[in-house]
Amino acid sequence: MNKFFRLSILLLLAHATAWAETPAVFEASVDKPIGEVYINMVASMDESPFFLIKELNIGRNLSSFADKWGDDYNQNKLSAIRSLVFCNGKYANAVSNLDPAMLAMCPLHLSLIEKDGRTTALFVRPTVIAQGSPAYDLFVEIEQEVIAIIERGLQ
Repeated sequence: MNKFFRLSILLLLAHATAWAETPAVFEASVDKPIGEVYINMVASMDESPFFLIKELNIGRNLSSFADKWGDDYNQNKLSAIRSLVFCNGKYANAVSNLDPAMLAMCPLHLSLIEKDGRTTALFVRPTVIAQGSPAYDLFVEIEQEVIAIIERGLQ
């Protein structure tokens, strides 16, 4: 195998690793089943300044399409997908005062996915979307608060 080919393979692998990273999404995992994490996440949310609007069992809803979608169904073999939709009136009001267009972020949500007994929390970082917005500094605060909720919920 020549040096150019080996270098090409190494560069391709390096790019594949970079593609796997998503800086716009906060991601944290724990070796616990989603049922346990979900209970802890709801408790963590209850202790925060946010209120839970809706709890969605997305995995259960998607499973009803398994036959219809065939080989396209759940190719990553996730055993569960859950979502929490939440908001804080004070933050929503402050965002509306600073940049009404950023209310597109309201309400916020976080997703939990499970694979092989490992649960991962996923949260779209509002600071990425709010770049250049007058509400950016407020979204820094909101993002930090939500990440703290997630970290407590994963314990």
